[in-house]
Amino acid sequence: MRLLLIEDDESLAQGMLTALRRAGYAVDHAATGVNAVRFYEAGQLDLVILDLGLPDIDGLSLLQALRKIQTGIPVLILTARDGLSDKITGLDAGADDYLTKPFAFEELLARIRVLSRRSGPLREAEIHIGNVSLNIASHEVQLNGEVQKVSRREFAILRALADRPGQVFSREQLEEKLYSWGDEVNSNTVDVHVHNLRKKLGHSVIKTIRGVGFILGDSE
Repeated sequence: MRLLLIEDDESLAQGMLTALRRAGYAVDHAATGVNAVRFYEAGQLDLVILDLGLPDIDGLSLLQALRKIQTGIPVLILTARDGLSDKITGLDAGADDYLTKPFAFEELLARIRVLSRRSGPLREAEIHIGNVSLNIASHEVQLNGEVQKVSRREFAILRALADRPGQVFSREQLEEKLYSWGDEVNSNTVDVHVHNLRKKLGHSVIKTIRGVGFILGDSE
């Protein structure tokens, strides 16, 4: 799952980037509204975390501009503006959720999970692929009821495929789900992760469409 963090406080942003990546998310960071629009237009984003106090544009004006580009991406406002009227204004402007600073990181993660389920075709907290199950909250994967150790990027591949069970993903599309802009990606990275997942969960959990990419299979 790929996120865009729009936050001009460099110290807070770096802490959040580290924590979100450890939680298994690919995250891009924009400190200004201008850069945020560039990321928004260029990247295949799943969710936006938006601070309202940006140096070049008010966050609400930026939110309205983003909604004109793409309306379907969930936006979570994260701000120090904690008045009731501020919350109502933010939600009315098109935000899907509103969280005030200071905040508990665990709550932020919980809200991200809720928004990701709400925006996709799968609403359950647990996804089943044959005899494999994915727990969205804990990032735990089980095979026949037994927990299997998978890396955060292996989990992200399973999650991306499970969110769109009928869609074939190219290597490039999966890389966009796994890595932030500027990250160095080896040419066979996705293939290595898929190979490892098949070893752990069974060969049929992910099917290869030759010359196209990968699609969710049915683990036997």
